[in-house]
Amino acid sequence: MSRQGKFWMVAALLGVVGMAFRVSWNALKDIASAIGADPLAAGLYPLVVDGLMALALVAALILTGADRRFALRVLGAFTAASLVLNYVHGLVPALHAGGRVRLADWAPAHYALVLLASCLPVGSIFFGSDLVAKVLHHKPEPAENDQSTANRSTPDQPEPADPTPYPSVYESADPASTPEPTPGPVEVAAVRPVRAVAAVSSRPRRATGTVPQSARTKVPTRTAEELLAEARSATVGWSEEELTAERIRTAVRTSADRARTLRDTLKAERATAASPERPAVADKDEDGAAGEESAA
Repeated sequence: MSRQGKFWMVAALLGVVGMAFRVSWNALKDIASAIGADPLAAGLYPLVVDGLMALALVAALILTGADRRFALRVLGAFTAASLVLNYVHGLVPALHAGGRVRLADWAPAHYALVLLASCLPVGSIFFGSDLVAKVLHHKPEPAENDQSTANRSTPDQPEPADPTPYPSVYESADPASTPEPTPGPVEVAAVRPVRAVAAVSSRPRRATGTVPQSARTKVPTRTAEELLAEARSATVGWSEEELTAERIRTAVRTSADRARTLRDTLKAERATAASPERPAVADKDEDGAAGEESAA
């Protein structure tokens, strides 16, 4: 419905309610005069009954749940009380002249009607205050949006029409394997631990952000001795020109700094291993020269 249509509907409703309030005003005013109210109190009495009915109706439109049911019960009770008093006003012609008169010839009925008319102002104070407090403390429920849908668990969400597997967010900590150099037929391949590969899920998964430290794959830590032993095994058949830091880093898969350290250590070991052989060669040459002199 357009805004203009809503405006005219609300205006018509207010007009009907205003006319109905004016009709009920006269009956309730005469009832108040009959139970002993002064002219001012009798003129305000219709506001106590019909006014609380309007307040309860507005509260029922705002509140939800048990509070809304309470507002509807208050609305129904005051509507029934107003209906009874208007009915009595129509049955007793003496009420139209004003002043104190009996509301019914039967004494119990008269006392019950006087009690009802006298309790309505007190009930209006109590129930009206309670309804206003409930409206002021009411918190509207948030509407379901995309964020609440995203927070649902996977079984609660509908299955996609054509699910396609997505790669796992957990990546292996080891870098991609690269082809190892083959400098010679006597090279011994380095033993590498089996790399764990995360299984690809058959159902789509939402990105979970940063992987927690406890869920990451632990990288095996090699000590300096283990790394040196692996480098010795990998460089057995290498010459001095082939013994470079880059080739060592690729062979044992370590950092550049450690590769340079390994290169210097291996060169130092080769130099130390070769140094004792030089005096033996010199002694051999001296013995050969001495034998030649004795022969001469």
